[in-house]
Amino acid sequence: MEIWINPRCGKCRSALTELDAVGAEYTVRRYLENPPTAEELVQVLERLALEPWDITRLDEQAAKDLDMKKWTRTKADRERWIAALAEHPILIQRPIITADDGHAVVARTPEVLKSVLPG
Repeated sequence: MEIWINPRCGKCRSALTELDAVGAEYTVRRYLENPPTAEELVQVLERLALEPWDITRLDEQAAKDLDMKKWTRTKADRERWIAALAEHPILIQRPIITADDGHAVVARTPEVLKSVLPG
């Protein structure tokens, strides 16, 4: 599995601690240093079964600068949102874990994190 983290994020650090506690094998991606491409975001969104606006941190300064709270959220807008996330990775909700079985989660709560932990 892979986990996208911002090391300054408490939820990311908690997720890493939990993964280590259960002996999970994972790869860390510091997505601010190694931003996902638009294509990678499309793939992760498919695995998450979410839309780009579902994983956008609208209170970040970059989102405010782009006035993203006013952006419409239709299929036609999807590419615009993905491009913004690729250009400004700080906008991506975290941590995102892509599990080996193909699904992915935004592990912001202990319950969601547990859904990807090895049994």
